[in-house]
Amino acid sequence: MQATESLFPDRGTEGAAADIDALLPWLRLAQMPGLPRHAAARLVRDHDTAHAVIEAARAGKLDNPFGALPLAAIAAPYSPRLRALAEATLHWAEQPGNHLLTLNDDAYPPLLNEIADPPVLLHAQGNLSLLAGDAVGIVGSRNATMQGVANAGRFARALSEAGFTIVSGLALGIDTAAHQGGLCGTGSTVAVVGTGIDVIYPASNAALAARIGEAGCLLSEFVLGTSVRQHYFPIRNRVISGLSRGVLVVEAAEKSGSLITARLAGEQGRDVFAIPGSIHSALAKGCHKLIRDGAKLVDTEHDILEAFGMQRPRTETAMLEALTDALTGAAHVLLAALTYDPVPADELAQRLKLDPADTQASLLALELAGVVERLPGGAFQRLKR
Repeated sequence: MQATESLFPDRGTEGAAADIDALLPWLRLAQMPGLPRHAAARLVRDHDTAHAVIEAARAGKLDNPFGALPLAAIAAPYSPRLRALAEATLHWAEQPGNHLLTLNDDAYPPLLNEIADPPVLLHAQGNLSLLAGDAVGIVGSRNATMQGVANAGRFARALSEAGFTIVSGLALGIDTAAHQGGLCGTGSTVAVVGTGIDVIYPASNAALAARIGEAGCLLSEFVLGTSVRQHYFPIRNRVISGLSRGVLVVEAAEKSGSLITARLAGEQGRDVFAIPGSIHSALAKGCHKLIRDGAKLVDTEHDILEAFGMQRPRTETAMLEALTDALTGAAHVLLAALTYDPVPADELAQRLKLDPADTQASLLALELAGVVERLPGGAFQRLKR
């Protein structure tokens, strides 16, 4: 369903001017300074449409149970700047695959509509049906380890293959791996961005965003042209959790933004999952805190499927065997000795009575094979695939 058909069901011969007039109230409520998001949503729910909210404000009949609402600003005439934004937004919505969804739209994501402060207006590009299905949010550090990236991709792919849509935020690190894994399965992926939908951040993920727009769905509550502002990313996190039945945190430092998403998920009544890590890893501290606070500890995707009452046969993979087929005997000895906790290379050499130079060469071969990770300070750890 195209956005303009849903937002403007009676557009017919009324023309572009009528379309702009229909969109203006939604844009006002969606971006008005001083109007809390939960208040905007409540006003629309109480009055059915944004237009009715504006008219009630202009008639002096707008209920104000929210404290100091900017009533004068809600009722003010529409500025030329807002009209220009409405015109640009309509032009964007007319492009193939682009959609506008209002809070009272039948196509609005049902789970997101349940939260206290859903966006009153959404810009979507891609497959709208993904917004109505079962979804799992996967979030974590931008500066992820190789193991964290591998975990995010593996969980996302398996959950997508089981039919879950993977929701994340298009950031580097864990988010990127989650989207890539989601695109590998039938569940696909939804990227919730903290900018206008026409502003891709980070720019290095432009190609990934294009793939998601074609095979998944890009989503933003921010008006076109909204640039990168750090305080917008925590705002969009409530949409990631709001779309999802549960949220998985893969790697997170103690003060990670991913913990905000996890907290919001808990407040919204969603399940929170966390992958534990090494006690020596700073990127495991956030996950360990979540687990102490009641998040479900998971170490395979089956734990999440089972939490949702689903079963999936456990299949064996020959990936590790294929990766290590050409390794030397020394490399196999090292791989068997390595654990998922960091170990210095010189300690490994001493413990296994290997020549330090041979040890370094074998570790390099294992690193190139993608089965171990080199950490700062000369330590190595095994990667789980």
